[in-house]
Amino acid sequence: MPKVVDHDERRAAIVAAAGRLIARHGLEAATVRGIAAEAGWSSGVIDHYFADKDDLLLQALAASHQRISGRFARVTRGLRGLAAVRALLADNLPTDADRRDETRLEVQFWARSLGDEALLEVQRAETAGFRRGLRRHLAEAVDDGELAAGLDPEDTLERLLALMDGISVRAVIDPARLPAARQLALLDGEVERLRARATG
Repeated sequence: MPKVVDHDERRAAIVAAAGRLIARHGLEAATVRGIAAEAGWSSGVIDHYFADKDDLLLQALAASHQRISGRFARVTRGLRGLAAVRALLADNLPTDADRRDETRLEVQFWARSLGDEALLEVQRAETAGFRRGLRRHLAEAVDDGELAAGLDPEDTLERLLALMDGISVRAVIDPARLPAARQLALLDGEVERLRARATG
C-alpha cells in the first residue's frame, strides 16, 4: 500500500528547515540544495511545493512572524497598560535560543526587504500588527494614569520599538555584552522611566 503523504506537514517542515538554516547560517546558505539537506529531502521535493526559492524564503519569514504574533495574547493575558507593553516587548527580545533564532532570521531579511516589495509587505504587515497591540496597551496606560497626560503615545511607541530593535540587533551581534538579564534590565529601565514621568 503506498505511503500517505501529509502535504501540509511536509511543506511546514521544509519552511521550518529554511528558517533554521537562515537563522544559523544566513540567507546566503539558504540554497535549495542546502534547505533540502536540512529538511532531509531532495531538491525535487522542494520544487514540488514552492514556486521558487524566493517563495520558500518568503514563507519562512511569514511563518516566523506567525509564531511571534501567535504569542501576543498568551504573554499579555491578564495584563494591561505598561505591564502588557513590557510583556510584549520582552517576548520579542532574543533572550533564549528560540528568540535568538527568530531575531537572527528577521535581521537577515531586513536588507533584502529593501529591494523586494513582497518581503517588504510581509515586514510591514507584521510591524503593523505589533504596533496595534502596543498602541492599545499604551492607550490603557494613559487611561490608567500610568503615562503623563502630555506624553505623546505615538512618540512613546516609536521610542519603544526603536529600543527593542536596537537591543535585539546588538544582542545577536554581541551576546556576551547583552545577555538576557541585561536586555530585560534595559527594557525595564525604560518602562520605569515612562511610569516615573506619569507619577511626577
